[in-house]
Amino acid sequence: MYADVYNVEPYNGDPFFSVPTYINRLHAAFEMPGFSVLTGRAEDGTLLGYVHGVNLDPERAWWTSLGAARPAEAVQAAEAGEVFWLRELMTLPAYQNQGIGRRLHDLMVQARPEPWTALTCIVDNEPARSAYPRWGYEVIGRIKHAEESPVYDAMILRP
Repeated sequence: MYADVYNVEPYNGDPFFSVPTYINRLHAAFEMPGFSVLTGRAEDGTLLGYVHGVNLDPERAWWTSLGAARPAEAVQAAEAGEVFWLRELMTLPAYQNQGIGRRLHDLMVQARPEPWTALTCIVDNEPARSAYPRWGYEVIGRIKHAEESPVYDAMILRP
């Protein structure tokens, strides 16, 4: 699924978005507290999309790099273990623009015990970049996950 979703410009050919690099990030997520995944499938079992995330570590580099841009109540929530970090949300290209991503998002966020949700979205990733604010997220700053990564908007969804 990842290879199909990211096999488009500007991602294809970028080592940060290679399948092996993604597999390493995914395997690292397996070990993080609160890891969970939700898949969306057609009636015949075809995988349409998926979402995964973890409990946000309040010392996570991208989160702390935002400094004072983080609302004080979000910082407190993270320190109390009350922020879910939505790490990936994707839908296969053939099934995009059908509400599947939104449904997966909503089901995952509703199932989580954390009242807050945080995510990062590549600034050039349309239509996702425009969808999140419509879903209630607010941009609180810009970050890079790694030196070689693109720029991301960091967003939060308040309870």
